[in-house]
Amino acid sequence: MRVVTTAQPLDNQPLDVQPTPLALLLLGREADPKSERGVECPGDLPSPSDPNLVARARAAKEKLGDKVFILGHHYQRDEVIEFADVTGDSFKLAKDAAARPEAEYIVFCGVHFMAESADILTSDDQKVVLPDLAAGCSMADMATAEQVAECWDVLTEAGIAGGTVPVSYMNSSADIKAFTGKHGGTICTSSNAKKALDWAFEQGEKVLFLPDQHLGRNTAVRDMGMSLDDCVLYNPHKPNGGLTVEQLRGAKMILWRGHCSVHGRFSVDSVNDVRARIPGVNVLVHPECKHEVVAAADYVGSTEYIIKALEAAPAGSKWAIGTELNLVRRLANRFAAEDKEVVFLDKTVCFCSTMNRIDLPHLVWTLESLAEGNLVNQIQVDKETESFAKLALERMLALP
Repeated sequence: MRVVTTAQPLDNQPLDVQPTPLALLLLGREADPKSERGVECPGDLPSPSDPNLVARARAAKEKLGDKVFILGHHYQRDEVIEFADVTGDSFKLAKDAAARPEAEYIVFCGVHFMAESADILTSDDQKVVLPDLAAGCSMADMATAEQVAECWDVLTEAGIAGGTVPVSYMNSSADIKAFTGKHGGTICTSSNAKKALDWAFEQGEKVLFLPDQHLGRNTAVRDMGMSLDDCVLYNPHKPNGGLTVEQLRGAKMILWRGHCSVHGRFSVDSVNDVRARIPGVNVLVHPECKHEVVAAADYVGSTEYIIKALEAAPAGSKWAIGTELNLVRRLANRFAAEDKEVVFLDKTVCFCSTMNRIDLPHLVWTLESLAEGNLVNQIQVDKETESFAKLALERMLALP
């Protein structure tokens, strides 16, 4: 394989070196059709400086009427949330879409895997649209179908696949959800991960947890009483995941080497710093944070848990929140009137870069295109993938 380099040979003649496909992809000059996210958004977008964007969005939405239903994830920009019919986390929004069969168009203001889930759960007559196809999820991209199939071969050769139940986080591609359904597993969210793991351990001896290592580890150790030694980390970029047969056979939790690029930034230093700056502060973090951060926090919970905790908090209380900045800033503004101080856990600004790809120009372009009868950026999951992914989702819905 050729490698990109700037070095020159000894005779000072140019090297015949061509960029690899991966290098071109990283440079944004090529597309990977097998990627979890798309990389192109056709059409001419309105200028972000257009002062009429809000009016144009309202006019297009009014023209579409009941034909369109707009979903807004909590991590979206305020300018997008303003036009959402419902807000929530990824699974809540997918269920909300399925509960609106009269809506011909489901515009999902989130990221690619969320739109896939909505397509799986809605009827064939409904069309799910993602305003920007490049709004992906780095965590979901950390587990591809080929990598997970290879991992299952490793587990089979170790003689443990038969007793291993896959549990996949909602933040995964349709292909990974389908793998999970096909191999007898279930999906989980950050709010029901313990229930999903309890169910899985009733079915088998081990769990393969995909793709977020931190949610899997935190749930197993913090909520289920396991030890860190019960968990091993499978690295898809190393032979046999970087693990020995003995390590695989001795583990209860086989964690995939994936993480959230936003929540993974928080550190124990962030916690210690905010406690020093704000005496009496309550530290509340998402379970996608590292284990040591979760251990240092006062409260841990899903996005919905974070919102409800602040709603129930007494006036005058102080909170440092370890989750995406758009949501934290929105909560800070919302609860300021109730004399609740809400700050971002880290000093470094940390938006979810792919969530932020959905902006008002993309939303306006999408709504105006639909209003003119032009279907754009439709997200479709093939029928075989959909059937197995839906099976995994239904197992989650059946959890007690």
